[in-house]
Amino acid sequence: MSEIRQQAGGGPGEYRLMIGETRGIRIRHRGREPQVHPTAYVAPTATLVGDVRVGPRARVMYGAVLDAEGARIEVGEASVICENAVVRGSAVAGEQPVLVGDHVFVGPHATLLGCEVGRCSYVATAATVLQRARLGAGSVVAVGALVHARTVVPDEYFVPPHTVALDAPVRLMAPGDPGLAEAIGRVGFAQAAFGVDTEWTDRINRYEHIAEVRVAEFGTHADDEVLPSE
Repeated sequence: MSEIRQQAGGGPGEYRLMIGETRGIRIRHRGREPQVHPTAYVAPTATLVGDVRVGPRARVMYGAVLDAEGARIEVGEASVICENAVVRGSAVAGEQPVLVGDHVFVGPHATLLGCEVGRCSYVATAATVLQRARLGAGSVVAVGALVHARTVVPDEYFVPPHTVALDAPVRLMAPGDPGLAEAIGRVGFAQAAFGVDTEWTDRINRYEHIAEVRVAEFGTHADDEVLPSE
């Protein structure tokens, strides 16, 4: 249980937060609740939703959100999820857990959606890994890079800053590449992420369907229960 105490010898109004068994904001979702190993640290403002499993000596820092939805999230031993990262599973297009191996670093503002991250990988600040992608052991997704849906990144592979990794075998494209839009269209992202088969060029119907899928999925949070502090 967290508590606030006045600092020894401090003047009026000087207080500090004393953290005891802090395990973040834990929310029971779809009947499943987060599990945090006793040696792990979850910051008070981190949020764990549903079937989230935080392993030994893992660290989940301030403002991070780990939302399992209808799948699960596993954070391996001695892995670090930094400030304001978003980690989200899903089951709207089949089971899409987020599986983070041991000794993985996920940087501030990074996003992991329904993907697998091999041990000793490094996902840098503001990098994104999309649904059904797999990062091999020791791989690096540098600052601001995007690993698109279904992409397979080999062991110890380096995705440079602000580039897009696609396909299997993986290939890299720069943001200004004239063929990037067409290449992304071939990925089939909407089907992989949301089970939506609307044509890439039919933008209004495509994103209307995607929004409806998310509205239904996120609507299940109406029955969530915030668990008491330990």
